[in-house]
Amino acid sequence: MDIDAFVAASKPTWDRLEDLVRRRRSLNGAEVDELVELYQRAATHLSIVRSGSRDAILVGRLSTLVARARSAVTGAHSPAWREVARFFTVSFPVVAYRARRWWLGATLASLVVAWVIGVWIAKNPDVQAAIGTPEDIRQLVDHDFADYYSENPAASFAGQVWINNAYVSMQVIASAVLLGLPIPYILFQNAANGGLLGGLMAAHGKADIFWGLILPHGLLELTAVFLAAGVGMRLGWTVIDPGPRRRGEALAEQGRAVMSVALGLVAVLFVSGLIEAGVTPSGLPTWARIGIGALAETLFLAYVIVFGRRAVRQDETGDIELAPDLAPTS
Repeated sequence: MDIDAFVAASKPTWDRLEDLVRRRRSLNGAEVDELVELYQRAATHLSIVRSGSRDAILVGRLSTLVARARSAVTGAHSPAWREVARFFTVSFPVVAYRARRWWLGATLASLVVAWVIGVWIAKNPDVQAAIGTPEDIRQLVDHDFADYYSENPAASFAGQVWINNAYVSMQVIASAVLLGLPIPYILFQNAANGGLLGGLMAAHGKADIFWGLILPHGLLELTAVFLAAGVGMRLGWTVIDPGPRRRGEALAEQGRAVMSVALGLVAVLFVSGLIEAGVTPSGLPTWARIGIGALAETLFLAYVIVFGRRAVRQDETGDIELAPDLAPTS
């Protein structure tokens, strides 16, 4: 076989394959089919060249091209650390950032409900009497509320808190399966419980203790809950208004976004649990404990804004890189 003639005849095929491999992320359906066909042809050419030529440079070049084409066809597996880094620098923050209006709305609505209920209870002895006996309420405000944060060893309590917070957030996440319809009710219950406790503590002159024990961990913890709620309700709204895409595509993307938030909140709630177990019941001054909670909240919001805004500018959605419902087809 005249190897020079073979190379000259095959070079256009190899050049075209190299071009397709270089543009593999932007190929349409026909080009994907062409990529597969040219990869198979180039693999055959490599076998022919290896058996008919001793030109190591040619064999090496064609081997590299076939290997790159195989990676483009079958999909290269990124290192695990790179996937984790992408999740925390792109996927999670961009989903949180894109849903910011939803969880900001959930935050404001919950705070209003909690404040109204707290003031109503604090200013109405009859309402307090309907909640419990004077002895029960006194036990709650004098002992039970504060003792909750210090009655167990810190490590054990941190685990309990993490599991409980994760359970509440997963309730909200799971409600997304029902298109977010139960989420306002879950948020109302959570806000009502907070308002009830705050109202009873304020009515008995213990508002400083209430805020001193709630704020250090509550800022980050409640932000996590509101974020989960916002993403879940956004999924429900997608059914009503999917935008320019088909409804199935929009729902699939938002469903995967909900899962991204669920995974990200595991880390956020872990930090919140550590604060609740180690900082909230500590002997630090109230201002220092609240300051630590405010710092954690500020860092989290800055993280979402900085990384989320950057990812939005790069047209990232937080979806997987090759979403199955958007993959090229022919």
